[in-house]
Amino acid sequence: MKLLLQLQSLRSSWSSRLFYRLFHKDDVARTLLNLSKFEAINRCEQEVPEYFNFASDVLDKWTQLEKDGERPSTPAFWWINGMGSEVKWSFEELGFLSKKVANILSGPCGLQRVDRVVLILPRIPEWWLVNVACMRTGIVFLTGTTQLTAKDILYRLQASKAKGIITTDSLAPVVDSVASHCQSLKTKVILSEGRRDGWLNFKELFEYSGTKSQEPMTVFFTSGTTGSPKMAEHSHCSFGLGFAICGRDWLDLTPSDVMWNISDTGWVKAAIGCIFAPWLRGTCTFIHGMPQFEPKAILNTLSEYPVTTMCCAPTAYRMLVQHDLTSYKFKSLRHCLTGGEPLNPEVMFQWKNQTGLDIYEGYGQTEVVGLIKSTDGHSKAVVIPGSCPPKGKSVGSLGWRSGGRTENPHFNLLPSSPQPLGNNTLRAGDNPEKTAATQRGNFYITGDRGLMDEDGYLWFVGRSDDVIISSGYRIGPFEVESALIEHPAVVESAVVSSPDPIRGEVVKAFVVLSPSFVSHDPEKLTLELQQHVKKLTAPYKYPRKMEFVQQLPKTVTGKIRRNELRKKEWGRD
Repeated sequence: MKLLLQLQSLRSSWSSRLFYRLFHKDDVARTLLNLSKFEAINRCEQEVPEYFNFASDVLDKWTQLEKDGERPSTPAFWWINGMGSEVKWSFEELGFLSKKVANILSGPCGLQRVDRVVLILPRIPEWWLVNVACMRTGIVFLTGTTQLTAKDILYRLQASKAKGIITTDSLAPVVDSVASHCQSLKTKVILSEGRRDGWLNFKELFEYSGTKSQEPMTVFFTSGTTGSPKMAEHSHCSFGLGFAICGRDWLDLTPSDVMWNISDTGWVKAAIGCIFAPWLRGTCTFIHGMPQFEPKAILNTLSEYPVTTMCCAPTAYRMLVQHDLTSYKFKSLRHCLTGGEPLNPEVMFQWKNQTGLDIYEGYGQTEVVGLIKSTDGHSKAVVIPGSCPPKGKSVGSLGWRSGGRTENPHFNLLPSSPQPLGNNTLRAGDNPEKTAATQRGNFYITGDRGLMDEDGYLWFVGRSDDVIISSGYRIGPFEVESALIEHPAVVESAVVSSPDPIRGEVVKAFVVLSPSFVSHDPEKLTLELQQHVKKLTAPYKYPRKMEFVQQLPKTVTGKIRRNELRKKEWGRD
């Protein structure tokens, strides 16, 4: 790619002409960036400004701090591919390059403010440039994973009415195969060294347009564990301002840190952990351009590079703990995080025992940013409805504790409205009726269930559709799965309801076995696992049915599709 080659050539100039002093002046940063004001907005203590743009009001402010020598010598962006290539940008270079890309979008691409553009790129530097460029111009970006099929791309283009799409030469033919069915699509941009009929390449132009804080900035398609993905729209301030407290308290970021968020570019977590939260705090974003998740590559990278903060999906941690972690030395790593779905306590214990580090969980949704985050060794969490916690409100950890649980009734998790950071909107194919159905009075309907014990600890139970009602008992799938994974035979599992003529429905577990247990007698192993679950949780929760499978159905972001398994059980395929 010509642009990528140009970006890589900047590395020598970056290392030779920028700062070498390593120091940290939080007071100066807070004055210039008004981080304390951003935090006050998160706490609902100040109003959202009429105008806000993450690129100009955050990134460009860090650029000025660099010029004034008031920021540590860590880069703003650090990308590697595992094959010797490396790109480092300061905030100044990030700003310069993103402005050039902004002109590509508003110039030859013909895209205007609030127009939507679909961005389907792998973990390459251009993905970050286009994200920032869209913010500068007020263009609304929708990210997608490179694993999308022609059907997936068609759905996203039609549902969003996107006017543009930016992708690689490998996906261009797939886009062309469905483009004729997308009336709104006017512009196709390719990142390639070659040319393709009907597609544009980047040009070096520049133009900038200010944006209001409540104008739409981006749209994300939810993971779709139940039904087709829904569109969740966010404004410039909901993401641009909404992670001030999250970046400080949950991610614990400073300008001296190097954060590695291991996420596909099509997942909302990439925007949160690779753009907004770290750059709001002036932190370096570290990226490995590996095409797929490779546990050994992850562990080697943590050993070789000064990554201080890592965030990845629960599935990734489950894969990492299968390796001997004690043989690796993570000299810089100090803070580990996860989100997207609950992480089993057994995996937390294994990670802690081998690395000495806790894993801090976060619960949230694409639609409302973050809701609950573990901030103090799993003992405290901050409630953040729409990234704005009620003053004085603090509840227990989302994570598990050893020593049993209290059998309290389940309740719906409903963050309150209105959301001061504004314009966090679920758009079901731009269907206003379905969008309105997510609101009930002053509350947003998450579709999730939880419970609170006598100590005030808040527990995530599962999606409302996932909760199993057997003989009048409500059973969350996660608690059964967490008991199962503590047995050495179980690599991972998924628990769903299954029809039963007497109890209405019973618990069924789909189990992926460890290779050393695959040859064991299925009936004996089933009984052993059932007894194991009975010992760890209330007996009525044990799986009365069990099926051993080679793999579980998952979304592109790694979440288990229990809905698919449930449909199979109930004959609703």
